[in-house]
Amino acid sequence: MHHFSGISQKSIQQPEFWLMGLSGCLAAILLTLTWRVDESDHVGMMLLFYMAIASLIQDRCGQLCLKSNLGATLLGGGLVGWMLAYSLSMPEQFNHFVRVAPFIAGVGLALLAAGFSGLRQFWRELTILFFLGIPRVLIASAVDISPLTAKFSAFLLWYTGFDVTRDTVFVRLPGGAVQVYEGCSGLEAMTYLLGLAVVFMMMFPLSRPKKILTPIVAIALGFVVNAIRVALMAVLAAANNKPAFDYWHEGTGSLIFAIASVILFGAFCLLLLRRERPDTSLPTQF
Repeated sequence: MHHFSGISQKSIQQPEFWLMGLSGCLAAILLTLTWRVDESDHVGMMLLFYMAIASLIQDRCGQLCLKSNLGATLLGGGLVGWMLAYSLSMPEQFNHFVRVAPFIAGVGLALLAAGFSGLRQFWRELTILFFLGIPRVLIASAVDISPLTAKFSAFLLWYTGFDVTRDTVFVRLPGGAVQVYEGCSGLEAMTYLLGLAVVFMMMFPLSRPKKILTPIVAIALGFVVNAIRVALMAVLAAANNKPAFDYWHEGTGSLIFAIASVILFGAFCLLLLRRERPDTSLPTQF
């Protein structure tokens, strides 16, 4: 019993113990807030990104220089404190907040851990946190890609032989039409796959051309797969098949397209790794 108490007291005296505890508490709070605002898809994304960050830090745990100063500590503590205080207010734009808050918390924790001079040590982890949700908020605030999605979906239908017309965000077929809202534009899928691309590039060494290609493929896959889904819903709307339309719009069918895009991107990443490091194949002779 005395031996266990000695180990606990020694651990508590280490700054790493408090930083790990604070990081875990912040992660739990942000996950809970995201779940409460009905962003269950984003919760899964956050868990994946948090595990990637934990893996990166664990790999170089003994190489980190954890030494802060008063100014960095005050600023880092202020960022973390502001995030916690703001989270209690439950503002109307809380969906945007839960996407931005992880990056703010990450910067605050990095300042508390290593100060201004040591902030560069965590550039990979902060980059991952940035792409966890901030691009989604910035792009949605600046531009609406719904007309582009409608245009591409109409092109797919025309190319496959349908008598289709398009009016801004409306895709019309004889018998029915669909309106492409911002939520159905594919921006969510595009930024999600972009975030996965960033995690992939941070976790695995790639040549410069492949680093440029990876996010382009991620964004293109998210856009094209979603456009195919919109085209399918237009066909179902024209056929007045409401149960099937609801299934592919908000039911399990929408998840199938999301999973398909992730699988396709995963296959692309696997192909890149095999081409980047062909020597990783298992030997056939011993």
